[in-house]
Amino acid sequence: MKSVAIVYASMSGNTEAIADIILEKLKSHPIQADLLEIVDLDSATELQEYDMVFLGLYTWGDGEYPDESLDLVEELEELNLSSKAFALFGSGDHSYPHFCGAVDMLEELIENRGGVLAAKSLKIELSPNESDEKRIEDFVNEAWNHIQKGAAVE
Repeated sequence: MKSVAIVYASMSGNTEAIADIILEKLKSHPIQADLLEIVDLDSATELQEYDMVFLGLYTWGDGEYPDESLDLVEELEELNLSSKAFALFGSGDHSYPHFCGAVDMLEELIENRGGVLAAKSLKIELSPNESDEKRIEDFVNEAWNHIQKGAAVE
C-alpha cells in the first residue's frame, strides 16, 4: 500500500481546512495517509519515509514562509530530494503583493533539490469554499495518478 504524508502549517485554519479536505478525498484511494502539523515533525528526513508528500503552507506577510516552517525549509534545502514526489498547496490572500508566495518559493526549492511536483500546485484564496472542493479533488486525483504510475516511488 502506498503511503502519503499531508503536512501543513496553518495560523487561521485555512490551510488546515485544505489539508482536511485532501485527507477526505484520499480516502477513496487505497492509500495510507498521515495528517501532520509541520511543528510535529522532528526532521525533514521523516518525509523520506513516504511515497508522496502533500505539503501546505500559508503565506506570511508579503510572500514569505511562515515562521513555523523555517526549520523544515532549512532542512529541505540540504536534502537530496531526487525523485521524491510532492504535491504543494496553500492558502493566501490576493490583497497582498505575492499571492501564495510561500508555495511559489517551495516549488522552486523542491525542484532545485531534485524533487518532483506530482500535481500543479494548489492555491486557495483564504478558506476553501464549495467551489474549491472540486479543485482540491482534481489536485488529489492528479497527484494520485502520478503515484500510481510509480514515477516517484523510491
